[in-house]
Amino acid sequence: MREIVGQLTTDLSDHYGELHPSKADAYYISSFTKLVHHVARLSCLNKDHVLLFRGQNNDYLNKTNSSTFYPTIYRGERISKDELELRISALNSASSTLIELLTQDGIEGAPEVKRRKYVQWSILQHYEVCPTPLIDFTQSLRVACSFALDGATTDPFIYVFGLPYLTNRVSLNSEHDLVNVRLLSICPPDALRPYFQEGYLAGTDESPDDYDSKSELDFNRRLIAKFRISRLAKFWSKGFSPIPRSALYPAGDRIAKICGQITASAQSTSSADIGSFLQAWSHLESYLMTVARLSKKRVINTVDAIHAIQSMEILDSSMIERINRLRKLRNHVVHNPLDQKGNSLKEATRDLSDLVAKLQGSQITPYAAP
Repeated sequence: MREIVGQLTTDLSDHYGELHPSKADAYYISSFTKLVHHVARLSCLNKDHVLLFRGQNNDYLNKTNSSTFYPTIYRGERISKDELELRISALNSASSTLIELLTQDGIEGAPEVKRRKYVQWSILQHYEVCPTPLIDFTQSLRVACSFALDGATTDPFIYVFGLPYLTNRVSLNSEHDLVNVRLLSICPPDALRPYFQEGYLAGTDESPDDYDSKSELDFNRRLIAKFRISRLAKFWSKGFSPIPRSALYPAGDRIAKICGQITASAQSTSSADIGSFLQAWSHLESYLMTVARLSKKRVINTVDAIHAIQSMEILDSSMIERINRLRKLRNHVVHNPLDQKGNSLKEATRDLSDLVAKLQGSQITPYAAP
């Protein structure tokens, strides 16, 4: 995404000095009224951008001691290509399940959700179902402060970001390489939470795995100001009070219930379970491909390898059946990771390891095969 340089008030400029707001110490604010005044001046100075906010208990820093704001799907110091692909597969699986459940429950607006992937991702992100390429913001300072102060044991943080103005409910800005989603405009009316939280989401407008450098996905590139607010009750002055948790997470939210079903299914299998299974399968696949190429037949994929090995008559039918069963499970895991059960995957991983050990311990090796 394109990086911006925000215009600062004199107080903030003196406080941050030559440092980018993400690297500087947060500017301390003792009351909500004072925060509103600061943000009002920032809004006037940064007319080319709409200001959105984010409240956090903690200031998460990267290795260069900069505040960092990655969409959930990119979080982690080092994300391998395999791990990212696994997260994207989980996202696609959750999106399919969401559409299925919305349609099944007769939720108003389900057809539009089905048509637009950004709407699906927005719901999954806002209801914390799984990692997505989007990050949550709000247009309400009061909401941001209420979130930041919820359960805070130290003074929390409020961040001010500058994003392109919205031109539609889902706005794609190719100049800034950003997509902005206004949840209030695109969520089904049964989704109560976005209306109470005045939620927005943003991300890059490319495919989730299409980027040159991970740093270009960090929303600290859009950060204008960083504040630290008092956690004391006196922060809220007369006429202003925190939004209660019961309002931020309202009861009777049908979309929350549906997303809870998807989350429960996803939690039954950890990424570690899936990763272990896929690694074990990779060992078997590599072994099969090596043996099969000794048959002199054209071998491009695992199915070709199994057929070649069958023609070599070096494995009995029960062993071939066992390999095919695990191959089908592997394909299902890759395309539907949220459908898996942790115990079943652990058992399949043990089965794979046992199978590889038996094959390697037998006379069926790349060097002993006929």
